[in-house]
Order: sequence, then C-alpha cells, then structure tokens
Amino acid sequence: MSTSIIKSHPLFFKVAMSGLVLAGGALWFSGNSKAEQAAAAPAVSRPALTVRTTMLRADKWSRTLSANGSILPWQEAIISAQVQGLRIAEVKVGIGDYVKQGDVLVTLDNYARPSDDSSERSSQGRIVAPDDGVISLANANVGSMLQSGAELFRLIRKGRLEWRADLTAEELMLIRKGMSAEVMVGEGRVIRGSVRAISPSVNTQTRYGYALVSLPDSRGIVAGAFARGTFDISGGKHTLASLPQSAVLQRGSTTFVLVVDAGNRVHERTVTIGQRNGDRVEIKQGLKANEAVVEGGGAFLTEGDTVQVVKG
Repeated sequence: MSTSIIKSHPLFFKVAMSGLVLAGGALWFSGNSKAEQAAAAPAVSRPALTVRTTMLRADKWSRTLSANGSILPWQEAIISAQVQGLRIAEVKVGIGDYVKQGDVLVTLDNYARPSDDSSERSSQGRIVAPDDGVISLANANVGSMLQSGAELFRLIRKGRLEWRADLTAEELMLIRKGMSAEVMVGEGRVIRGSVRAISPSVNTQTRYGYALVSLPDSRGIVAGAFARGTFDISGGKHTLASLPQSAVLQRGSTTFVLVVDAGNRVHERTVTIGQRNGDRVEIKQGLKANEAVVEGGGAFLTEGDTVQVVKG
C-alpha cells in the first residue's frame, strides 16, 4: 500500500488523532503537576535584617526624682528709711556690691557736715547694712527726699542662694529634709546641696508645691535663673533591670521593645520605663529577664519580620 493511501485511510486518521490527544493530555497533566508541586512547596522567609539581641541587665542605681525650678535668695532684707523729709547726700553702694554688717550705705544731707559732732545725730544721718550680704536692689538716689518706710535697698543675706524646685503633691511626699540633691546651673555646672524646707501644701490652681535646696557654693549664680535638678530619693543604691537606650522604641505615647522568639521572628512588646542613667533605661514592667530583644535597628522592623541574629 502506498504512502498516500495509508495517510488517507480513515482508520489511520483516527489513530493518529488519538495519539495527539493523548500526547497533549500527557503534556497538560505533566505541566499541571509541576504547578501544583510549586504551589505546595513551603514558602521560605528571607531575613529582613541582621540584628544583635540583648536581655535585661541587673544594675545598681540611685533612685532619683527630677524637677525644674528657679534660683532664689535664701533671705532678703529690705532696707528702708526710718525718717522722712531728709535729703540723700551720698549713696555709697550699688547693685551687686558685697557689704558687711554696719557698713554705711547712705549719708543724709542734714547730718553730713563735719562740724556736727553729735553722736545721736550722726547715727541718724546714715543708713547702714543690717547684715552681711549682696545688694540686689537699689532705689536710693543722691538729692532725693526720704519718705518714711520707702524701700531704698534690698540685701541678699550672707549672699546665699537656694534652689526652689517645683513638685507635685505625689513628688513632695517622696522628699525629706536633709535629702541630697544635685542642681545643674549654667553650662554644665553641678552644685550639690540638701533639702532645707518642704512646702506643706500645693497651690490649688497649679497643683504644684516646692522644696527648697540649700546651695553651699552659690558664687557666680544669678538669682532668678532657671535650673534643673535631681533628688536622691533612694537613700543609696538599689537593684533594677535595664536595657540599652537603642533597644527602647517610642511610637506616640507608647514605649515598646522588639522581642525575638525561637523562630527568629520579632514581636512588639509594650513596656513601662523608669529612670535613665547614661545610655541605659530602667524597664519596670512588660519584659522577662530571659527574653531576647533587638538591641538596635528596630525602627526598620515591623511585627512578624524574620531576622538573622548574630552574637556580638
């Protein structure tokens, strides 16, 4: 039988078509099986970041309370005229001058004449310093007439200044007389003092009271200046748990850390923080001692990310 006859035979045509259909089916089945196998293969998560982890560390710190306040005179003496109608002949001191008790501040015109030898009139003819201290205000002017009770000078007694720390009622209840405090003034200057007095009440409008801290060395400080300070309310050092500052993150009012689980996935954990000491932050609540947290770079991670942990 010739080739042309075989190709045109109906039986051959059917057999050939069946072969094509089977082959096509086999190809489709094979392709579909590979697709299903690929879909069934587990997805492999690639680490989002390589990180170091850290854990809570037990530290011994002094427990402190921070506050803002102002530098004020320890006591101020107001120096005024006891007589009136006399003219000021000479003013011997000005603002910032340090005077000693008994130093003459002002002489009066009616009693300034050398020919007047009356000791009584001489004592009335001058105004003297009632104590050692620094002149903080001067209203006396040569030629002006004295008015009885008018303020001529204000004197910071002994030149002593103190820090008035503004505190809430809850904070005031933590403060005790004699408690040590450190006051930061100027450019990094720290003065160590102690609590002299504590207000027994708070202002009903501001809800703040105050504690007064004596400053043994107030040279070079200006009264009225703003100052920050801290009180040592622990009476010594106590043990607390802390993390590096880099491990503690903030989002709005929420403070959290990134905990790394056994599968190297990160999870946000809200924590309560306390005081700071250098680059360490106290962790009061929210974390266990044996839990690993991301030490740095947490800002680039989100909940559920997989990380590669390296040991440093």
